[in-house]
Amino acid sequence: MSETQKTDRKLLEILVCPVTKAPLRYDAEKQELISDKAGLAYPIRDGIPIMLQSEAREING
Repeated sequence: MSETQKTDRKLLEILVCPVTKAPLRYDAEKQELISDKAGLAYPIRDGIPIMLQSEAREING
């Protein structure tokens, strides 16, 4: 595992939903961080999580 992958995994472990402060679930296939509590999916673009509510996609949960 490369250093970049280790850093990314650590980053994903500490990120929380900016709306609810709840933990996020990583969807590798869609490249999104999912907040089940808020019903939002935050996109990951070029390896960078976009943690803005205005950029999140609403999901049915």
